[in-house]
Amino acid sequence: MSKSLETDLKTGKPGLLSLTGARVARALRGFTGAARIAITGNVRPGLPNDDLQWLRTRIDACLAARGGEVAARVEAAEIGRYYLMLNDTGRQRFLNLLALQYGIDHEVARAAALELANAEGEALLSAAEKLRDLLESPRLRLMKRFNGIAGGVKFLVDLRADLLRLARKDASLAPVAREMRSLLASWFDVGFLELHAISWDSPAALLEKLIAYEAVHEIRSWNDMKKRLASDRRCFGFFHPAMPDEPLIFVEVALVNGVADNVQKLLDESKPAAEAEEADTAIFYSISNAQTGLAGVSFGEFLIKRVVSELQVQLPKLQTFATLSPIPGFAAWLTSACQEGRAAELLKASENMQITAMAGMDKVDDALQALLARPKWMEDRRTEMVLQVPMTRLCAHYLLHARAGKRAADPVAHFHLSNGARIGRINWLGDISAKGLSQSHGLMVNYLYKPNEVEKNFAGYMEGRIAAAPLIRDLQ
Repeated sequence: MSKSLETDLKTGKPGLLSLTGARVARALRGFTGAARIAITGNVRPGLPNDDLQWLRTRIDACLAARGGEVAARVEAAEIGRYYLMLNDTGRQRFLNLLALQYGIDHEVARAAALELANAEGEALLSAAEKLRDLLESPRLRLMKRFNGIAGGVKFLVDLRADLLRLARKDASLAPVAREMRSLLASWFDVGFLELHAISWDSPAALLEKLIAYEAVHEIRSWNDMKKRLASDRRCFGFFHPAMPDEPLIFVEVALVNGVADNVQKLLDESKPAAEAEEADTAIFYSISNAQTGLAGVSFGEFLIKRVVSELQVQLPKLQTFATLSPIPGFAAWLTSACQEGRAAELLKASENMQITAMAGMDKVDDALQALLARPKWMEDRRTEMVLQVPMTRLCAHYLLHARAGKRAADPVAHFHLSNGARIGRINWLGDISAKGLSQSHGLMVNYLYKPNEVEKNFAGYMEGRIAAAPLIRDLQ
């Protein structure tokens, strides 16, 4: 506190505390860093240098923990409060501070590694412990202080979401991103997660979060939400004890007879609920990761396996477990294939002739793109009939052969194949929503989960083989 302000408080002389509005703003310009923050209780959104330096002193105090662990956690909570006041510029400056000033001291670590290499007996244990401590960065110790603070784990998950977004344009943040992923992966190990059924009777706040987090098929209304939680539907989510009101990932399931091939029919609000106990098939039609900050922390495969086990107990008549999945990378792949003149090579001569004749063009790749660009092409019966078989053939090629490194190029395909599923069937015009048409020209796919095949399919996929039904392979 400044001397003049201190005098004003003692004498009652009109001073800073008696000012309002613009006069307060003008008066505060004379204060910087600690003094101004002490008066306002706030840091400025862009985290200018004096605020940044003041925040650094708070981080140092938190790490020093001179008042004990409880005091250090209180300090961490305050640091978190200040972080939430920042805009993107301020948050990037804060993360840059962690990246550049609170990393591992590699020179000291190297010296400790040499000490370990030359140590023997009891000294070996001491040297190993010393090196282990040095390999934990100060910023990682700071992050650990948030564990045990109310809302602290959720704060770190959201902070990592900011970090992943900002790190795309700032390579210096990569070390922070790696450490945070490792930390959260240990905190969110599947052994700590709880599987909960979500129903229409669940708290409204939780249902609102499902609406917000749904990433596959938009929940359009409360009636839509109610339909998805009807008696012939199930919804399950993984939750963490430190975030009991926040789903980490959730799956929506339809209980039907036969494998579903069209998501609009599956989600039809006017269709009455069926008898769940008579269903022979569970269709996983939507799986949504709810926390952006947990990207790369894998627990989706455990969710499906746990849900399959749960459903087998609840509904013993279920024989088939399958998905009705989008193919989000297909349209972009097909555009690239047509631009490079590769689509025609994958089709039969008769199919090429029909496509060019329908479009009135000479080149098949151009003709195919032109037909798909026509508004509401799927409502024209002749166009739809000409495109059905060749588009299904091209989609099968994409799912079986398009790769991103050693993994399937399509992210949804990779998710299910790496979980031990196999490609069962490609569904023509399975999703004619605007999103479905833009991503995959309306095609969808069923991935089949057969409990006695999962391990074999997983092992094959790890070796580069994709499990698929004969119907899919016959399209090649």
